[in-house]
Amino acid sequence: MKIITCINSCSLFIYILFILSGEAKEITINLNNNCKFHIWPAIASNTGEVIARGGFHLRSGKTKSIQLPGTWSGRIWARTGCDFSTDSYPACETGDCDGQLECNGKIGTPPVTLVELNLQSNKDKPSFYDVSLVDGYNLAVSVSTKPVKSRSCVIGGCVKELKNKCPDELQLVNKKKEVVACRSACLAFKEDKYCCVNEYGSPDKCQPTKYSKTFKEACPSYFSYAFDSPSPLVNCHSDEYEVTFCPSKRDSIDHDQLQYNYVQEDMGMVE
Repeated sequence: MKIITCINSCSLFIYILFILSGEAKEITINLNNNCKFHIWPAIASNTGEVIARGGFHLRSGKTKSIQLPGTWSGRIWARTGCDFSTDSYPACETGDCDGQLECNGKIGTPPVTLVELNLQSNKDKPSFYDVSLVDGYNLAVSVSTKPVKSRSCVIGGCVKELKNKCPDELQLVNKKKEVVACRSACLAFKEDKYCCVNEYGSPDKCQPTKYSKTFKEACPSYFSYAFDSPSPLVNCHSDEYEVTFCPSKRDSIDHDQLQYNYVQEDMGMVE
């Protein structure tokens, strides 16, 4: 009997430690569609684990909440201009994943605005997130904790619509000749100096270009190229996060003037 009691007590003790460690706690992500049109958000884990079937339809003005494991890293993006009623490929004008509604872990086709997350439910561990234009842009997006713990935990949207500022050589147009996305210089030209690889694979060698400056002026809170500095990476722990596509102008003004001042500096650009 003493052995059985010990086993039960030990099991309960281990269970309590497990709960207190925070590892069992899920993280909630609220995906909000503030756009005036339908979008098809998609999510892909870095480990290959499928979350929310990898993608779904989200009407204008609607929100969908998804649950993530207590430790999770991956990316979220919005697909636009989708039509899944036929077998046409691609099914979406931007962010398509093999023509499927449910991406099931597949990565979307760039150019697309990426929300990148590396989250921990354990408060003793860091939780990082950022918005990246390294592969291009299709929609503005904001990210924050819920509730907002400080202004430094908010990644605002863009201060200008980048598709309206996109250079001709970077534009992605649909069948109606409308600009639906803006490629990054790396994606468009596939040159080392734009992709920050090989001899340009370090911050001192890979400098801002006229193209990354255009991205930065429109969206100062995002990564405009691989070695963007100061880093737009945010570290804020929370049990719940808000990801809003097409955020309001109020949400688009970021946490302070630092990013704006950075944009205005004379940054020894390369052509």
